[in-house]
Amino acid sequence: MIKHFYITVTGVVQGVGFRPFVFRVAKELGLKGSVSNTASGVKIHIEGKKEKIDKFIEYLKSNPPPLAKVESINVEELELARFERFEIISSDSKSEKVTSVSPDVTLCEECLKELRDPANRRYAYPFINCTNCGPRYTITKTVPYDRPNTSMAKFEMCPECKREYEDPMNRRYHAQPISCWNCGPKLTLLDNTGNIICETEVSTPYRGLDFSPIKESAKRLKNGEIVAVKGLGGFHLMCDASNENSVKLLRERKRRASKPLAIMVKSIDEVRSLAEFNEIEEEWLTSRERPIVLLKKRVGSNLAPSTAPNIDRIGVMLPYTPLHELLFDYIDFPLVATSANLSDEPIIRDSKELIEKLGSVVDAVLDHDRDIVNACDDSVMQVAGTQPLWLRVARGVAPLTFALKEPIDRKILAVGANQKSTIALGFGDRIVLSPHIGDLKSIEAMDYFERTINTFKRFYDFTIDVIVHDRHPVYETTKWAKEQKSKNSGLKILEVQHHYAHALGVMAEYGLVDEEVVAFCWDGTGYGDDGSIWGGEVMIANAKRFERIATLSPFKLIGGERAVKEPRRTALSLLFEVFTLEEVLELSLLTVKEFSVGEIKMFHKAWERGINSPKTSSMGRLFDAVSSLCGICQVSGFEGESGMLIEANAKKEDAKPYPFTIENGRVMWQDMVREIVKNPDQKVTASRFLATLVEMVFVIAEKYRDKPLLFAGGVFQNRALVEKILARCKDENREFYFPSKVSPNDGAVALGQMWYGVNLTKFKIL
Repeated sequence: MIKHFYITVTGVVQGVGFRPFVFRVAKELGLKGSVSNTASGVKIHIEGKKEKIDKFIEYLKSNPPPLAKVESINVEELELARFERFEIISSDSKSEKVTSVSPDVTLCEECLKELRDPANRRYAYPFINCTNCGPRYTITKTVPYDRPNTSMAKFEMCPECKREYEDPMNRRYHAQPISCWNCGPKLTLLDNTGNIICETEVSTPYRGLDFSPIKESAKRLKNGEIVAVKGLGGFHLMCDASNENSVKLLRERKRRASKPLAIMVKSIDEVRSLAEFNEIEEEWLTSRERPIVLLKKRVGSNLAPSTAPNIDRIGVMLPYTPLHELLFDYIDFPLVATSANLSDEPIIRDSKELIEKLGSVVDAVLDHDRDIVNACDDSVMQVAGTQPLWLRVARGVAPLTFALKEPIDRKILAVGANQKSTIALGFGDRIVLSPHIGDLKSIEAMDYFERTINTFKRFYDFTIDVIVHDRHPVYETTKWAKEQKSKNSGLKILEVQHHYAHALGVMAEYGLVDEEVVAFCWDGTGYGDDGSIWGGEVMIANAKRFERIATLSPFKLIGGERAVKEPRRTALSLLFEVFTLEEVLELSLLTVKEFSVGEIKMFHKAWERGINSPKTSSMGRLFDAVSSLCGICQVSGFEGESGMLIEANAKKEDAKPYPFTIENGRVMWQDMVREIVKNPDQKVTASRFLATLVEMVFVIAEKYRDKPLLFAGGVFQNRALVEKILARCKDENREFYFPSKVSPNDGAVALGQMWYGVNLTKFKIL
């Protein structure tokens, strides 16, 4: 019996070889019809024997192309159309845009082999790619993902590339960034004023290769210079990571005193010489996402000490573009590969802007003329036991799409938090989470935030019905949301408490709606419902409401925002809570020695009177205080440094928790401070402090044995803490939810805000 079915496939199904895959399967099964991209996915007309069509549909479900992520397959029977053949037809861009945009993809093995093959016409070509690899999100202007909608539109394909592009049996069929030496982008090496040093001549790839931009860049790196190199989503600042003078020079020029610098190395064997890693970490290092993976430093490696001073971990990644691979042909040392940006500004994607802003930092710029439409930082992660722990979700991973079980009838925009900003869109049957945007502390960062919103609006022809934002009144995202409301009275805006949004982000990942969880939401700062600064919160929550059941006993931040950068101030505040002024002055702690007697007396008055000393229940600030009390960190060089240093010092596996009590829902830390003061040994303090936090979790959780535990907030980026908590969950057979696709930090706040808006819509509350 001959049948005709109309099949629609949604998900990440464009730019991933889905249509040629469908074409090949249909031809093998002797079926007729057509396949095409639409703005809402892929549509297939398939005609033939019913049993063959059943096999065809099963193959779509069980064996899609490696980069595809199928979210739904809908099948509808139609009248016979009497197709004569099976063919791929051109895209339809008129329907509603809901197709998921693919993240950028690491160079595949087939292209890598061709890159190394002197007989191949793309030998040593820095922009080699195919359907299974290469740029996606960063070159896309809108969907469908077709060449005219990308920054490759300006490069006219040569006859050879065009033949490959139009051949459904070829690996480069409709690979939108397809190009070669004859028709593609070219490299240019510039000095730090923008003058051309050398360039690759199009159509004459082998002429002058001895003075190629790549080889000349490598020569300069060997000589200790700093070179900006254009990657997929922006520029890296690169230098020899084994050259202490070069790394120090980069730090001095960029004014980046101590924050760890990411390292790129040639191969997994090179990683082995610098760091220790297990099988799971190796899988992530070599995965197609190619994130920066935080690993334990190997003692005695040739890495310059200044790459990651004072901590026992380094962030390492492998090359993920052909340009990176070719650069390592000329060098035998690891490279610093840190994002090219000014402090509090987004990664730079254009050489003109780079020279304008960082001309005094770099010695040369390795540029190319394939425009980066959408900037995108490197993703960063680590592994806690077997648990992936994302610190930044960006290149290779995001945009992320989450399918909804039921479609919503509003278009919702969630604008996230002020730090580690992301945005989320909710429409139809999906939520889309953007890549990492960054901290919104500058005009340039806000421009990037708005540009990202406009990019995603353009992707999906998205007109905003509802904006969801944080409750903090002075967040830039809050002000932006209210400004949009003032321009459009018909726009609905909602606010969500910061720590509840953290919990909701994890609920969104796991699709939790009615299930109540005990949510531990521990971070640095967040605006509380009582107007104070929260950050050490425990709540009973579901997708519609929450109840705060426990919190850290509040303490004061002497100097307000300044205390965030100076752990010694927070530590002094804790001492004032526990001891008299006279007793504090008599202590021999390093915290006390950081200040003069006059300063301590002045700070005590400010603390007593609450002058520029707001109260907080922040777990992140408690980390700061403990790190100061035991002499680990007095002034932070970067956010989260105190937590990293505590983790590096927490070596005692059998450490005994410090004493604490819980009174009227407040976790009292005062006895812990007294114990630390008695013995402020760094390794003992760090180990016992983490053991205390684990004990806090399970003392509170014991009252709610019937509910699963949920963990969210930046504190849960601490690998050692997470390993201990998750091991205890398993030992006690406690069900738990921990973010695996998104970060526990503020990068998931937009997703949580969206989950709140989606469920208000679903239950007709909105």
